[in-house]
Amino acid sequence: MPNGLAVKLDDYRAVAPRGSVDFLLRIAERLRGRRLVEVSESRYGGGAVEMLKRLVPILNDLGIETSWEVVIGTADFDATVRAVAKGLAGIEQVVTEAMLERLHATCAGNARRLPLDADLVMVHDTAALLLVEGRPAAGRWVWRYHGDLSSPQPQLWNALRPVVEKYDAVVFSIAKFAAPLTTRRFLIAPSIDPLSERNREMSRAEQGRHLERLGVRADKPILLQVGPFERLQDPLGVVNAYRLVQKHHDVRLVLAGPAPGPGGVLAEAQEAASQDPDITVVVLPPDPQQELNALERAATIVLQKPLMTDFGADVAAAMWKGKPVVGSLAGGIPSQIVSRVTGYTVETVEGAAFRIRHLLNNPEMIGRMGAAGREYVRRNFLITRHLGDYLALLAHLSA
Repeated sequence: MPNGLAVKLDDYRAVAPRGSVDFLLRIAERLRGRRLVEVSESRYGGGAVEMLKRLVPILNDLGIETSWEVVIGTADFDATVRAVAKGLAGIEQVVTEAMLERLHATCAGNARRLPLDADLVMVHDTAALLLVEGRPAAGRWVWRYHGDLSSPQPQLWNALRPVVEKYDAVVFSIAKFAAPLTTRRFLIAPSIDPLSERNREMSRAEQGRHLERLGVRADKPILLQVGPFERLQDPLGVVNAYRLVQKHHDVRLVLAGPAPGPGGVLAEAQEAASQDPDITVVVLPPDPQQELNALERAATIVLQKPLMTDFGADVAAAMWKGKPVVGSLAGGIPSQIVSRVTGYTVETVEGAAFRIRHLLNNPEMIGRMGAAGREYVRRNFLITRHLGDYLALLAHLSA
């Protein structure tokens, strides 16, 4: 199976729902020659960026002239973007007039620099939001916001909402993330790429090599949570759920995530691991796609128990590998888990432990739920569905 940026749409015939690739080819034929520009903060890191890396070349192969631009700013601009992004997510921040002026000035400079003449310009997230103030008269502009905009910091939202309403439409991941707006709103759920390094098929030998390098033993059932070592991801709550499970089942817990920034709970997770040889803490390397693939395939049950998150496509990635997921009700997790069919949604540590024990007591359910989860992802969260949504949006707005 081919990997990397050389993947073609035809390569997805083996994994996508039957007929979906032909359907995409027919839609694309009608849109051949249209121009699409994607604008983001970076070309590195994050699920949205990873998806653009695959969507942009496929769109070009389909005859839709697609480019991908990146806004450039100073370190102060980056710090402002982080603060504004947290404020839009509802986390109280100090965002001053001077910071907003910096955002305006940097986006104005980028608007003069970037080639933004297209039938559709899709601006992703916070850093490039204010580009719309310098938009040309022709073409349609869409703001693609990947987070939860349902309860932004009020004063900040009062300042930015008029800017957002200069877009012709806003795209959210799920309905509960959407803010009230006068401009049109659309829903496009994120997706996973089944042919990426994160999700491609992987032999047991290759899995074993990655697990050995990460220090993960697979001699017992593995409970796995993937996520940053931050309190909002609740890794310590996962440790407590594991301890309740371990009273009845001989299992291992693996907590895997990137190196944390200030205020993380990595030290506390490592302290828990130092007192229990069945807890393994894995600090992932940069771009850990193969490592995550191996960990998810080795897991018996995957936990995803953040207190607050965005869509949380790690859930779909685990389900694609045939794993039942026990997840919290945060963000987009409930929209990916069909509770009692592909896994369980839970509200408490005790609830998570109860559901994990139930699965371990009924191992046939693990395989059945895993198979159901993979099929659910195939029909709802693969890149082919995502591409179809993109093409439909382009057809609708640039008609």
